[in-house]
Amino acid sequence: MGNTLLKADKIVKNFAIDGSLKSIVNYGEGHINETYLLTVDNLGQEVNYILQKINNSLFKDVDALMQNIKGVTEFARQEIIKQGGDPERETLTVIPAVDGKAYYFDGEDYYRVYVFIKDAIAYQITPSTEVFNSSAQAFGNFARLLERYPAETLTETIPNFHNTRNRFNNFKNSLKANLSGRADFVKDEIDFVLSREDYCGRIVDKIASGEIPLKVTHNDTKLNNVLFDKTSNKAIAVIDLDTVMPGSILYDFGDSVRFGCNPAAEDEKDLSKVVFSMELFEAYVKGYLSSLKGSITGAELDNLAFSAILMTFECGMRFLTDHIDGDTYFKIKRENHNLDRCRTQFKLVSDMEKRLDEMNAIVKKYS
Repeated sequence: MGNTLLKADKIVKNFAIDGSLKSIVNYGEGHINETYLLTVDNLGQEVNYILQKINNSLFKDVDALMQNIKGVTEFARQEIIKQGGDPERETLTVIPAVDGKAYYFDGEDYYRVYVFIKDAIAYQITPSTEVFNSSAQAFGNFARLLERYPAETLTETIPNFHNTRNRFNNFKNSLKANLSGRADFVKDEIDFVLSREDYCGRIVDKIASGEIPLKVTHNDTKLNNVLFDKTSNKAIAVIDLDTVMPGSILYDFGDSVRFGCNPAAEDEKDLSKVVFSMELFEAYVKGYLSSLKGSITGAELDNLAFSAILMTFECGMRFLTDHIDGDTYFKIKRENHNLDRCRTQFKLVSDMEKRLDEMNAIVKKYS
């Protein structure tokens, strides 16, 4: 925090913020960007904002990143107003820099500022089926608000992020190189991936052919990226829009299910604890489809349940690839950490494969 703290007053003065900086403190539990809560004194009234130092090591093109965020939030804002909602609470509001850009670059670091959404909380783990259902409604609403946004105009901030064919090719290249020498000891996991190569093209090929429409996708649909009202505990806004890109809403749905329908930790060693919860899946499907309100195509519905398998498979494949590479991408806290993560994902894939007919029946029930 030190460098940002020292520059805080100058940073605030370079945004269209009325008043003077009163305080700045660390805020939230994010691991990608540095996040702070600003308190500004505007004629005796305290006003709060969120300041973030953007991780430009990960997001190389900050201008394109912020154009994505500015575009989708301004579009969502107009849709929320049309529907009689509260745009100050239901979407992020970007505060421009004094030069009109959506960010400020001080010659060393990139910063952005959002309006602070008051009386809201985020959950790191799912406290109840009701909360999970509400988060599904939030992501479904996010997709519906942006259904008419020209997704093809968005920049891929992380190219090929959910291009599963590309991920599979990366895996095969890592397997061939075997830089860590670990490939010799994970034959079962390698065979698991190789035997499911046909999964990899099922969605990307349908997007390429136009069978599945290209839409705005969030690409990080974890529970902690939804804000809930402190009083009603209802979801009010989707946040963390760094990975907003063109893709398929199936990516967002599938990744939410992958993350939220497993009651065990993502790196749980005891695989008997890793189970796919049909109760949570049904709660998510019900919430997601109720918010979309018909804004989903037949091809998307047909692949909705499968998308959960695909996104879980892709994630496990990425963990296994990194394990074979020598743990160069995902941070680890113990030996074989990425292998443990990989195994939890593959256990979930196996569970879902056995219950795919049930999953499809649930989708049909609520569609």
